[in-house]
Amino acid sequence: MTAPSHLLDLDDSASVTAADSEGSLRSAALGGAQVRATAESVNEGALDRIRDLRPRSIVLVTGGGRAGRAASVLTGALGARIGVPILHLPAVPPWVGSLDVVVVAGEDAGDPLLLSAVDSALRRGAEVVIAAPDEGPLRAAGAGRAMQLPPRIRVADQHGFLRYLSAGLAVLTVLGPSRTDNLLPDLHELADAVDAEALRGHPANEVFHNPAKSLAVRMGGRRVVLAGDGPATGALARHGAEVLMRTAGAVVAAADLSDVVASATRFASGGSVADAAGYDPIFHDEELDGPPPSNPVRVFVLSSAATKAAASRRIAVLRDAELVLAVEDDEEIDKGGREMAGERTEIEQLAVTAVRLEMAAAYLQLIGGS
Repeated sequence: MTAPSHLLDLDDSASVTAADSEGSLRSAALGGAQVRATAESVNEGALDRIRDLRPRSIVLVTGGGRAGRAASVLTGALGARIGVPILHLPAVPPWVGSLDVVVVAGEDAGDPLLLSAVDSALRRGAEVVIAAPDEGPLRAAGAGRAMQLPPRIRVADQHGFLRYLSAGLAVLTVLGPSRTDNLLPDLHELADAVDAEALRGHPANEVFHNPAKSLAVRMGGRRVVLAGDGPATGALARHGAEVLMRTAGAVVAAADLSDVVASATRFASGGSVADAAGYDPIFHDEELDGPPPSNPVRVFVLSSAATKAAASRRIAVLRDAELVLAVEDDEEIDKGGREMAGERTEIEQLAVTAVRLEMAAAYLQLIGGS
């Protein structure tokens, strides 16, 4: 299958590699390396102070962007399922004390909100983990008192999502396996799963066998809506929309699936370029011919193996919608005949989907955006 682009043939791997002058594909493919770097930090003892601790709560305080969305994914996927309250808040609450663990995450080591969070949590005796660059004022604020999980792999800003997701997972994991009841993947296994998705999205793989390329082709030339079918996938949809905008310059909306379904009739009634026979923008007169047609809307619903069936039923009312899953029905069956998606934790599925979206954004950039 050849990608329909007047700028680039996505099945020509040499041309794709040469066209990626900004290194977007390479940066997007480093998600597994980011997860593995976090795992190595844990192995080196970065979080030994809180190992097997039984805290009253875990408070995630983040800056904007990727750190905030990663925290929202964690709380959405795990908040009601683990044996300790996990909260995502914009600041350290006044009740935090020595019984709590505070994770402060962000990209700016000089962010005054992050500095205030570290200072407040330390003054109240909480255990503090900083997932941010180990530099500047933030380094000074936590020196000798806070645990550090700094980035070790350099990637583009929009590709740092998995760094923060793995940092949160690392904290939850070391606090004790009895609290997570197999809800959390091993970080090394998660890195392997993310790397496997990056390999599937490699430029050498043709569009038909490349989920990232295929996703980019299906987004090209359309108005795109990314919809989440739950709190965690909703946060991931917002991350995907940001990556598509920053990488490919695409104008993408992120929404909850319920809101998208409620707008089904408006999507269906909107005219499209494809439906407008004889439309010519030069001779079109809005007073005589009505409003000009627009590019069609295609909805991509982010889901997981557990919610796939329900999401499929809900999108039946939409004119042009499809599910985006970590593993499709006919892909990645192991030697025992079991579907890999069914064995993956929800967090693992979300991480794999994140890599697919990031690589799709890179391919969409190469074929001219949307």
